Order: sequence, then structure tokens, then C-alpha cells
Amino acid sequence: MQKKAKYWEKLEDNRVRCTLCPHFCSIAPGNSGICRIRSNIEGELYSIGYGKTTSISMDPIEKKPLYHFKPGTLVLSIAPNGCNLRCKWCQNWEISQNSVPTRQIEPELLVATALRERASGIAFTYTEPLIWLEYIIDVAKIGRPKGLAMIAVTNGYINPEPLDEILPYIDAMNIDLKAMDDKIYKENTGGSLEPVLDTIRHADPKSSVEVTILVVPTINDSEHDIHTAVDFIADVNPKIPLHLSRYSPAYQFTESPTSPETLERAYIIAKEKLSYVYIGNLFFSGVDDTFCPKCGNLLVKRKGFTAAIVGISEDGKCRNCETKVDFAL
Repeated sequence: MQKKAKYWEKLEDNRVRCTLCPHFCSIAPGNSGICRIRSNIEGELYSIGYGKTTSISMDPIEKKPLYHFKPGTLVLSIAPNGCNLRCKWCQNWEISQNSVPTRQIEPELLVATALRERASGIAFTYTEPLIWLEYIIDVAKIGRPKGLAMIAVTNGYINPEPLDEILPYIDAMNIDLKAMDDKIYKENTGGSLEPVLDTIRHADPKSSVEVTILVVPTINDSEHDIHTAVDFIADVNPKIPLHLSRYSPAYQFTESPTSPETLERAYIIAKEKLSYVYIGNLFFSGVDDTFCPKCGNLLVKRKGFTAAIVGISEDGKCRNCETKVDFAL
């Protein structure tokens, strides 16, 4: 199925310019943009990947990772076959960078499946969901009135106007911040830094936002790199949960995995200014648990991708000090 795309303009010679993301792809008839699913058909832009998914599965919400949104629940996860960045260390490059077989899932069927499986929501994830803007909005219009949350696990590479349109339909986001250096973004992802920072700034007041930094050796693992990223997040909102994830060699990047010492040092730096910091892809005792930043009471206990609420009352307060917790339950 294909659907007329939002956010584009006509150019000369039947070309079109896509304005969804900061690439502003100029696309000739019969061709697609960088994301591969927004295509020029006879001088008009269509989403040729509308509803075409590479993957669908039930996941713990902690796997997204989202730790402060409906902890301990399951979400139905789904992914388009494309991405608007070209990260050299992409962990899901097989489905983000290559064309693979897909299955068409209409919005009504996706919502019905999530409800049948008793999911708490639908997560658009694995590749880059925001290139699926039209599909996400259509799913949200059906699913949210039925009690399903809408979740985007995204690189944040989108222009302000489409971001403004989609945010009212997104209940939670995990935004991947790859570095705080524009040169690194351009050389290793094909994108640029500032639009991602703008997405974090703009989304935080309107959605439940968490940030992930994949800590990659030689790219963003120095103390300076971590301090710069933490300072930015703290300036936006020190209560934004930060996930520091361990990199392993993937796709075109062959550096050795991030050392435990590097992650531990990054964690210590981040905790100086942020209320909630977690380490992913590597076990450290206690760093997956959530504690009340005011009194230190254990709020949520985690093991792997399982979570148990142990210190939060039914009215959303710490059981010890009665401070309202930073969770969407």
C-alpha cells in the first residue's frame, strides 16, 4: 500500500523536495529519499512503506528502553524498512539499511492485535519510526481512544513542523543522542546534531522523554564527551532518564566493545547532574533500579527486562517520603 505523504513541495522537472527531516531530499520521479520509503510517483510524494513492517513482536517496555513509562508492561513492537541516518555502528542494520521482505499491516489490524495481546501500547521501534509519520498518526487515532499508548524509539532527526504534528499522538519517546559533536554526526551518521537537540528540547514538555547514548569507543566515550551530553540534558530537564548503553561491534564499525570502566565512569559523571541514570547492555548491580531522588527509597526493582514497582503508592507518590514520582504508571 502507498499513501500520499505529508511534508513536501514541488520542484522543477517533476522533482519533489521532502521536508519531513533535515535532509530535505530532492527526489526525481521514480526515486526515493534517503529513508527509502518516501518516493516520487509522477511528481508527487508518497509513503510507499505505509504499514509495511519488517518486524512485529511483543516486548517488555524496558527493552525500548523506557524505564519511567508504564514499568513492567508489554508493548507490541513494529518497524518500517528504512532509516534516514546511516550510523556506521547500527545495531539493526539488516532491516534499517537494506531492503528486506515486509508484511502489510493496516492500522486497524495493528490495534486489534495489540488489544488481543493485552499490550499496554504500540512501540514504533527497531529502525527509524518517524519516517512512518503518516502511519503512526493513523494508528494513534484508532489506538489511543482504546487505551493504547503510542511509543517512538527514534533518532530524533525530524523537522520542527512535522514534529509538532506528531507529538500530540506520542505518549513516550526514547531519543538516541549519538554524540555532542556535529562533525561526528556528519561523518558517522550522515546527519547533523542540532536537529536532534531541538527534538529533545521540544519533545520533553509534551511527551514522556528518555534519552539513550550508545557509548562508542573513539566516538563519544571521553569524559569531555559525557560531560557535554549530560550538561545539555540537565539544562533541558535534569529529570530526563538517561540510558548509557554498551556498544558492541556492528555493521561497519569494528572497535572493541565499550569497557565496563568507561561505562562506570560515565555513570558517575551523569549522576552528578541527572536524577535518573541507567546502564544498558552490561550488568552492574543496582544501576537498573530506580530510587527516589529525594529520600533514596527503592521505587522500581529491575532484573534484566523485568520490573517490579515496590516503592510507589497507587496515587503516584514515593511510599517513604510521599514525593510525587517521575513516572507515567
